[in-house]
Amino acid sequence: MGKPTGFIDYERKDARAEEPKERIKHYNEFHIPLPTEEQQRQGARCMDCGVPFCQSGLMLGGMASGCPLNNLVPEWNDLIYTGNWEQAFERLKKTNPFPEFTGRVCPALCEAACTCGLNGEPVCSKQNELSIIEYGYANGLADAKPPKSRTGKKVAVIGSGPAGLSAANSLNKRGHQVTVYERSDRVGGLMMYGIPNMKLEKQIVDRKIKIMEEEGILFKTNADVGRDIKTEQLKKEYDSIILACGSSHPRDIEVPGRDAKNIYFAVDFLKSTTKALLDSGLKDNTYISAKGKNVMVIGGGDTGNDCVGTSVRHGAKSVIQLEMMPKLPDERAENNPWPEWPRVCKTDYGQEEAIPVFGHDPRTYQTTVKEFKKNKKGEVSKAVIIKLESKKDEKTGRMTMAEVPGTEKEIPVDLVLIAAGFLGSESYVTDAFGVKVNERTNVATEPDSFRTNVKNVFTAGDMHRGQSLVVWAIREGREAAREVDLQMMGYTNL
Repeated sequence: MGKPTGFIDYERKDARAEEPKERIKHYNEFHIPLPTEEQQRQGARCMDCGVPFCQSGLMLGGMASGCPLNNLVPEWNDLIYTGNWEQAFERLKKTNPFPEFTGRVCPALCEAACTCGLNGEPVCSKQNELSIIEYGYANGLADAKPPKSRTGKKVAVIGSGPAGLSAANSLNKRGHQVTVYERSDRVGGLMMYGIPNMKLEKQIVDRKIKIMEEEGILFKTNADVGRDIKTEQLKKEYDSIILACGSSHPRDIEVPGRDAKNIYFAVDFLKSTTKALLDSGLKDNTYISAKGKNVMVIGGGDTGNDCVGTSVRHGAKSVIQLEMMPKLPDERAENNPWPEWPRVCKTDYGQEEAIPVFGHDPRTYQTTVKEFKKNKKGEVSKAVIIKLESKKDEKTGRMTMAEVPGTEKEIPVDLVLIAAGFLGSESYVTDAFGVKVNERTNVATEPDSFRTNVKNVFTAGDMHRGQSLVVWAIREGREAAREVDLQMMGYTNL
């Protein structure tokens, strides 16, 4: 695909990012797209490799290699190169209902598995994907396309995150009447309040939701199923129900002083900023502010990085990000060969912004909190941190991170944000529906199935597989829709 010598003729060029000190002045997306001519040259870099791992979605070494949606990456790269943008749009939409989301927030699993990356720079497929969908919006290709007929079947989707939206999209296109219930005041779930605006501007989410409404999907907000809305009524009203409520139960930490004021879960911190930004442009002061504070972020993942970037924009006095594990290598290790996902150290946008502001990388590796200390008002004022080392557990034989005696250190802290991941589904939802959960508190199903133990009740997304990526949630929603359709109709063409 592409130009046979394109990967030799053209260097990789990706969308340019605003300089960190400039972009921290606002909460908007900060990448500047390439000109159309240059974008087409980037499509030319896709080589006719014969074995396109970019679209495989295989699990290698416990991690995904290539796109879980099996996007037809070489095909639409070639179509970009030849200027056939409409055909590129059609091939992209064949597998991915929401490229406007994945083109912004996906970690580009396709690029990590690109054959060009084996001995050079991979094709910038993520930016190519985004350019296709934005071309589609600009040229009327992405306009609403309601189904020509209805089946008479009704489906309720509980949760409007990527999995719920994906399932709703597929089932509506099939002709079923779909109603999506969202407990929050805005539709979008994770993409609305879990992902900061600078990664995904919320008008992008609203734009797609408007199209889905025009196509016939009903959305009900402030609808907390399991509390305000009785599950038995839903079971009577709908032919099938899909639970797509996410993995929304945050993992806590248990240390002395945890009950101090100004210690929050990361998700609450990020949501408060986004909601205040949308409601009033941050003028209502209803959000958890990091301005002038010594901020501690506990957790080294994407959510922790989002907390760093948001805190910098608030005007934090300092930011430290604790990571329990050792720093990953800067380059692939021998035991991590291509096309496995590269387990290497990545400096994300939040850390990129913190470095010029504070003069150093905010991350501190192999470190955890041992104790929080309070002031007279009961507010967190200091934290005792301690170094960790890898040790073998004599009972289990497994390697664990253990405290290193004598490495305690006390640092000033005014705001603590816990970004330690999520434990699974929330019990009030699973109990209300009577669905079984596994040892990780995710909704239990048979392997390769989305059917729960309750008749006509299915599940998808993080609620099913555990905390994961947006792209996996979209796939789960798509596959769950297929199983629901098969049950209701006796066959499926999804």
